[in-house]
Amino acid sequence: MKGFVLGGGLLLVLAACQAESAPRGLEATCAKSCEVRASQCSPHQCRLGCNLVMDRLAESQGDTVLACVSRATKACDQFTWSRCATLIGVHADGGPPPPPPPPDVVDTDSD
Repeated sequence: MKGFVLGGGLLLVLAACQAESAPRGLEATCAKSCEVRASQCSPHQCRLGCNLVMDRLAESQGDTVLACVSRATKACDQFTWSRCATLIGVHADGGPPPPPPPPDVVDTDSD
């Protein structure tokens, strides 16, 4: 009887402890953080937005993008995510300058 009570207690403890595993990968970590920080975003919108800004996540700019999204007062749509992604880092000022134009082709073989 004592073993049954101990086994039943252990089962209850294990059933009650359904801790969520840590997210794996940049996108999953971003989506989990978004669900916590951006109250206007649904879990689905968080997953879509984090997928949209994957390049910023790879550049370790995810926290900055999430801070911008969480401050947004509008809906959590792709326009909000893309606007926030363009307001950080080297992209904030429009990016690097364009390359110089190619040199003029000079034809020295005149007949």
